[in-house]
Amino acid sequence: MMTPRQKRFGLIGLGLLALGVAAMLVLNAFQSNLVFFFTPTQVANAEVPKGRGFRIGGMVEAGSLTREGDGLTVHFVVTDLAKRVPVTFKGILPDLFKEGKGVVAQGQLGADGTFLASEVLAKHDENYMPPEAAAALAKAKAAGAQSSSTLVVNPR
Repeated sequence: MMTPRQKRFGLIGLGLLALGVAAMLVLNAFQSNLVFFFTPTQVANAEVPKGRGFRIGGMVEAGSLTREGDGLTVHFVVTDLAKRVPVTFKGILPDLFKEGKGVVAQGQLGADGTFLASEVLAKHDENYMPPEAAAALAKAKAAGAQSSSTLVVNPR
C-alpha cells in the first residue's frame, strides 16, 4: 500500500514526465518548420543544410529569366553581386517579380547545384527588401569594392 506522500511524489513525477514529453514534441515541431535564410555566397560556399529546405535571397540577375514551353516552369539566377545560384521554379510568379529586382525563394538545393524553389516572393515596392537580403547585398558590394582595389600577389 502506498502512503499519501508516495502518491503525491508519483503524481508529481507523472506530471513532470508529461510536461517533458509535451516540450519535446513542441520543440521538434518548431525545428521541423524552421526555415533559415542564406545568400548566394553562402550557398556557393556550401554553408547550407543538406536535404533541408531554406530560403535564398538576392537580386534576379538581368537577362537570366527563361521560361519553358509549359508556361509554368521558369529558370533564373539569384545573385548577391558576388556569387550566382541558378533557380528553377514551377508555378506562377508574383506580379512584382522582375529581373534586376529583389527576390526571396524557398526550397531545396538540388544535387546539380540548382536551387529548386517551391515558393518565390518578390519585394513589395521600391523601398522594401528583406533585411537579410539587404545586408547580404551591402556586404557583397563592400567585398567587391575591396577586392577590386586590393592587389594579390601569388608567390609561385
